[in-house]
Amino acid sequence: MRQRPPRRAEGGSGRRGVRRRSPGRPGPRRNGRAAAGLLSRSGNTWVLAGALARRYDADLFELRPRDPWPEDYEQMVTWAHEWRDSDGDVPLAETLSGIDSYRTVFLGFPIWGNELPAVARSFLRSHDLSGKTVVPFITYGSSGPGNSMETVRALAPNARVLDPFVLQCDQERSTLDSLEGWLGSVGEPL
Repeated sequence: MRQRPPRRAEGGSGRRGVRRRSPGRPGPRRNGRAAAGLLSRSGNTWVLAGALARRYDADLFELRPRDPWPEDYEQMVTWAHEWRDSDGDVPLAETLSGIDSYRTVFLGFPIWGNELPAVARSFLRSHDLSGKTVVPFITYGSSGPGNSMETVRALAPNARVLDPFVLQCDQERSTLDSLEGWLGSVGEPL
């Protein structure tokens, strides 16, 4: 069976060929039953979210902090630890308006420091998922899912939270360390 390519929402970026909701508007949907919310730094979670959005005709929604996180990996790790330890809510760039129209919310996130990232935590605290089915998909570099699912269930107590899909992916630090090792072996090419 041949699948039709997903339509893109007006004003959305359509990253990786997937429909993206426009901020503050429901955007075009064929069935409106599912949304795929994701947080991704390296792109691994984007790949999974895109596949889920295409398969289930889900609207794609990126979880982003209002103020962008640092580009540098080590600075990003420090930023993530500070937010994790504060237990505060990261101000989000946007919310998923019209969440009442969705029956299913796919929720994708990487594991940062054995925990649910603060951005995903803020999303769960700011959206009422009561009566919805939440389908987590988790990527991690080295630590596994940690206690992230306990946090998801605690922050969405009236939702039906399914067991997560969990996938180990390349860890950015390991990738950068491998590159540095190789650069050390080739000397100064420039």
